[in-house]
Amino acid sequence: MKITRIAALACLCGFAAMAPNMNAALGDKKTFFTFSGPVEIPGQVLPAGTYVFKLLDSTSATNVVRVFNNDETRLIGTFLTIFDYRMQVPEEPLVRFTERPAGSPPAIKSWFYPGNNYGNEFVYPKARAIELAKDSKVNVPAMPSELAANITLATNDQNDPKLQQMKESALKAEEPSGEEVEVAAVFLIAAPIPAVPAFTQSDSTDKLPQTGSPLPLFAGIGLISLAVGLAIRGCSQRLS
Repeated sequence: MKITRIAALACLCGFAAMAPNMNAALGDKKTFFTFSGPVEIPGQVLPAGTYVFKLLDSTSATNVVRVFNNDETRLIGTFLTIFDYRMQVPEEPLVRFTERPAGSPPAIKSWFYPGNNYGNEFVYPKARAIELAKDSKVNVPAMPSELAANITLATNDQNDPKLQQMKESALKAEEPSGEEVEVAAVFLIAAPIPAVPAFTQSDSTDKLPQTGSPLPLFAGIGLISLAVGLAIRGCSQRLS
């Protein structure tokens, strides 16, 4: 079963009944999610309730997402993410899940903000990523297990040493087969920037294409010459 289908089923079953609040600044993409059942995020399982997802840093290939309780009085975790992509641009906040055995809390795979087809895919500690990859039959991004404690980091400082250590760690991708590969081999590391064609003088509409034939121009000159000739002949006949 595919991940997208699992996400849809989870929402329909009430695992992620979302209640977005869109009055926050777009810079941190602040979003409220209400889960009617427990869900897993890297390092812990969240009980049913309302949580705030906010983007801390989006200036690098590995973005940082923070999750708070509903009134933002407690920081639950600071999470490393990479880019995820979906063809259809979501109109509302969206959480995607990985497939889990029956009776297990769904594990959050990625979070998409409305109007963006690039979302944030959560990076799990290696040991847990191996288990999730085996259960879900999909690749799971992983960071060194020894950095799992850094997830509980409670800071607004983007230069915090522990945060930098997490961002600079060598990420891997755990495959369902148990093999480990470079994360860039199977995941998007940076969202591509659409290329904008540069305007040059050759693009000017004042110039004819070089592939244009001169025959229409010659034909026009011939018709004009014929008309002038006939006019002169007519004048000559009237004067004679």
